[in-house]
Amino acid sequence: MSLILTFLGKGGVGRTTIAIATAKRLAASGARVLLAFGDTEPVSSSLLGATIGPDPQQLAANLQAVQFQTTVLLERSWEQVKDLEAQYLRTPIIKEVYGQELGVLPGMDSALALNALREYEASGKYDAIVYDGTGDKALLRMLGTPEIMSWYIRRFRDVFINSDLGKTLSPFIQPVTSAILNVNLIGDNFAQPTNQVNNLLDQGKAAMSDPKRVAAYLVTTGDPNAIATAKYLWGSAQQIGLTVSGVILNQTVMADTFAAQQAQTLEQVYATYDRETSATDIANSEFSPLAVSTVPVRIGDDWQPLIDALPDFLKAAGAPKPIEIDIAGRQVRLFLPGFDKKQVKLTQYGPEVTIEAGDQRRNIFLPPQLSGQPVKGAKFQNNYLTISF
Repeated sequence: MSLILTFLGKGGVGRTTIAIATAKRLAASGARVLLAFGDTEPVSSSLLGATIGPDPQQLAANLQAVQFQTTVLLERSWEQVKDLEAQYLRTPIIKEVYGQELGVLPGMDSALALNALREYEASGKYDAIVYDGTGDKALLRMLGTPEIMSWYIRRFRDVFINSDLGKTLSPFIQPVTSAILNVNLIGDNFAQPTNQVNNLLDQGKAAMSDPKRVAAYLVTTGDPNAIATAKYLWGSAQQIGLTVSGVILNQTVMADTFAAQQAQTLEQVYATYDRETSATDIANSEFSPLAVSTVPVRIGDDWQPLIDALPDFLKAAGAPKPIEIDIAGRQVRLFLPGFDKKQVKLTQYGPEVTIEAGDQRRNIFLPPQLSGQPVKGAKFQNNYLTISF
């Protein structure tokens, strides 16, 4: 079992630098580390001083790096799809379509990257996987795929089975599919691939809810825009059940920014705060109760001061849980920092409860004792949405 670490924050705050430093720190501690880049921009190779390819390559003791290239991942996944088709269809359809022909459609890069992370995690070769992705809502949507897909399968399957169309077609489905499939639709051999998909989704949801398996850190500078973006992403992460374990205040980018923008004084940057308030004090205030680690300026190729200032990533996170369900008290509590009351919306159209916060929507899978029960009350206070049934 590997720990997957990733970083959230506004573009240009130094997420890639922090990801590299994190991988170096974990490898130095003796952990087997894979540093995975989800972006093909050359900045990662420039910082590492080596060209990173689509297969893991050794950079140092205990440290390997890989660059996710969507076209390569698509080719490899396509071969797996063809193998499955040949296994279950009497007459394969796509056997003459080759992965080298396929173009990349929107959304494919996220799905393929998520599958690659799953395969590397399942390989047992690594104790930690440091993923340098987009660091924004697109990354959160990618990591939230298991829960979203699980909901679609669960909800639409039940709707179809209980519909008049589903009841009418059910006697005719088996004879028709027997002529197409190599397996019995209602037999155990067909249930096997279905169960495999459901198990993968369940494993993904379980990993996402366990901060010892998947965790994120916010990366920001003292710039108000960077802080606001980090807070928004913090709240959005809760909507997919991802634990944000801490905050990294990057002074490297701050120093570069202030040097390049000499007209912008510290007083202007911190105009909404007391003049004596430091960036660290601001971060501690804005991101409480998360721990804030301030990293120094990286000078040349000397990574050590930055590495030494990073938090202990292998230590169990003490951050608030994204969701807590109290069956006895008939309550559900969601931690939604970064949002105010006007940005949080609660609806209940089906057997589950839907929470909207920002641009994220989450359907809460309730235990049997609460499933289908009407909401009796809800309040948003101190960053917590408390729902009573």
